[in-house]
Amino acid sequence: MNSATSIYQHLKQKISRKFLLVFSFCSLSVGGIVWACADYGYDYQYSSFSPEAFVSPEYTPFFYAEYISYYGGGYDSPYDKNTERYNDQVVSDWYSYFDKKVDSGILNHLLLKASAAGIDSAYQSNSLKADKKKLKAFFDYLSLAKSAEKFAATDVMYSWEPQPAVKPPVEFEASLVKSFKKSKDAFIKQRLWFQLVRYYYFSEKSDSTLLPEASKTLKTFEASKNSFPQNMMHYRTLGYVAGWHYQHKNYAVSNYLNSLCYNYSVEAKIPSEWSFHPQEEADWNKTLTLAKTNEERATLWHMLGINYDPLRAIGQIEALDPKSDKLDLLLARIINITEYHISGGNGLSSLDSAEKRELKQNTTAISNIALKNNTAKPYFWNLAAGYLNYLSHNYTAAKTFYQAAKPQLPPGDKLVMAQYQILDWVLYVKELKKIDPEVEAKMVAPLNWFADLKTGKDTISSLRFAYALDSSLHQIAGIYKKQGELVKANALENYTDFYIQNNNIEQMKTLLQKPNKTAFEKTMLRYYPFDLQDLYYHQAQVLAYQDKIDEAIAMMTKSESEGDKMLANPFTMRINDCHDCDHQRKQSKEIYSMDVLKTIQLMKSQIKKGTNVYENAILIANAFYNMSFYGNSRIFYSGEVMQSGGNTPFEIPIAFRSMLLSNKIAEKYYLIALRAAKTNEQKARCTFMASKCEKNESYNLVYTKPENSNGNEWTVTIEPVFYGAYFSILNNEYDNTKFYQEIIKECGYFKSYVNEH
Repeated sequence: MNSATSIYQHLKQKISRKFLLVFSFCSLSVGGIVWACADYGYDYQYSSFSPEAFVSPEYTPFFYAEYISYYGGGYDSPYDKNTERYNDQVVSDWYSYFDKKVDSGILNHLLLKASAAGIDSAYQSNSLKADKKKLKAFFDYLSLAKSAEKFAATDVMYSWEPQPAVKPPVEFEASLVKSFKKSKDAFIKQRLWFQLVRYYYFSEKSDSTLLPEASKTLKTFEASKNSFPQNMMHYRTLGYVAGWHYQHKNYAVSNYLNSLCYNYSVEAKIPSEWSFHPQEEADWNKTLTLAKTNEERATLWHMLGINYDPLRAIGQIEALDPKSDKLDLLLARIINITEYHISGGNGLSSLDSAEKRELKQNTTAISNIALKNNTAKPYFWNLAAGYLNYLSHNYTAAKTFYQAAKPQLPPGDKLVMAQYQILDWVLYVKELKKIDPEVEAKMVAPLNWFADLKTGKDTISSLRFAYALDSSLHQIAGIYKKQGELVKANALENYTDFYIQNNNIEQMKTLLQKPNKTAFEKTMLRYYPFDLQDLYYHQAQVLAYQDKIDEAIAMMTKSESEGDKMLANPFTMRINDCHDCDHQRKQSKEIYSMDVLKTIQLMKSQIKKGTNVYENAILIANAFYNMSFYGNSRIFYSGEVMQSGGNTPFEIPIAFRSMLLSNKIAEKYYLIALRAAKTNEQKARCTFMASKCEKNESYNLVYTKPENSNGNEWTVTIEPVFYGAYFSILNNEYDNTKFYQEIIKECGYFKSYVNEH
């Protein structure tokens, strides 16, 4: 768990002991404007439990999401467009008002997009075919509504800053009051009532001393609330009344009214939930006394449970109505939160004592409810109880609950059936101790099913299967490793250490080429990421770094690949390594990996014959240097198997680090060139290049330490570079050469050595 999450969870735990219900660090909003906290993205990678399988879609925004305000939210999501929340309903209402005689697209433009000038132009054109009295009333209302948007429909997103003060114009009140009193059309009059209540809310918002009996917001709402139907417009108006009570510290009333809005419609759920802020236990108890029905009480507990203490809320709702769908969301949240804490950490052992107590309480309570078998979806509760027991390592209890759920599952529900299959599978794998042909036969069908999901051959919307698959493959591979069956282990969970031993690679090649594979072998190889050509290519690379060039060429030929194009000429060298400088040089011809090998092969044959030994040896040395991490042709070791990229040695898997960092072979050929050199200038060059190899090997002593296998440039200290033998030879024997003067200017290490000696 990261530090920010830990702090947040710690705050919630501190709050829980005193039951101080403070749910948000952000500003309150009402009436459709959500002042959202910053969104950071999703974190479902540790989840194997899909809430979509069990919970009504209307509760989707409140599924557990670690780093964002609402599940599926974030930048440019539907939840991001706060002033557009009710747009569809608004257009639909007016479309019905005009008896469907005015095109909905035109209404959408006039209501939501057109300017005041555009509205006036549309009215003057007299082109709309509808009742003239209704049209006039519509355009009169629309003119007022557009004016109200200036203070009531602002949209501030992702801000930690307080809501900016918005003061509506004083003179606007008279226009609204006059139009409201004058209107005889019930549909429009209700909308004018909404506009008037909203106007008073913004007018009175900053006066925290205003008493309820003096509030025009409350008086205007109460005077007409029974004159209109309790539709969306009613509850949007009620939202501003709830906001007024919150601003004036009447928290119990505010929260009760918000719960009514929440329960009315999908569109109202987010702003109502965001504005739901109980403060303390006494305040919460007062809120509960305002509820008139069990449904209202269940809604209040449900909203409380979304943000705080879901288990307490579940207990209260279950006592009121065990078949309430409001239980489903809270149960799903408990499951997903538990998954994140356990799977997102280091397993059950990563929980602190308070989290372990909470897990035990949740598991016991959910198990007890499941055993009653009286909920609307008993299979959901059995699966949840089984999964919580599984996460608690109570595997026998988990199996019992899964067995109880199996006959209860809705057979036509593909997502629910898949969820059961995932939970049953991970439990089965967790209990495996050894794998024999009988077990392999049982694993064929589920592993093929997962493979179909992974490759997209089969798709089940909203199913979370990746973590379950990866963790189970890891478990199975671990068993195979213990049994000494490394090829099967690597096929299911590819790991780089496998490729250190050539014998392992040959066994994998044999399996890939096996003519009559078993059903399990065919299934297993669906997870293996490489083909035969990849393995040949990897062997060619390894042989190249062993200076077995003839064999490397033969293997690369079998791979049916010429390799990668070099970004620079690997046969050139400079005093200071500068990859970018070399890459910017225009090459006279394209050079591929195979070209490098064949050129080295030719030069080695000439050295063997005694032809141009100095020239050939120094070019081969340059190539081996440049093919290492330190050179300009690192791309030589790129490949499917090697997976060695990046700009630091720590981005090379530890299995290949010694091989790809080593300059031993380059040093060998520089010394061959040195022995064949005819001039001191040539000898100085060879000696200096050997010193570069020697210096790099001092770095490698640190990079290749096993304890630094998972380190990085920030966590590993590089030991001081030793100068070695070659600087001494340069300084003592070749100080009169031109090349000596060049390296004094270019190489800071050598210059420091000279200054010291």
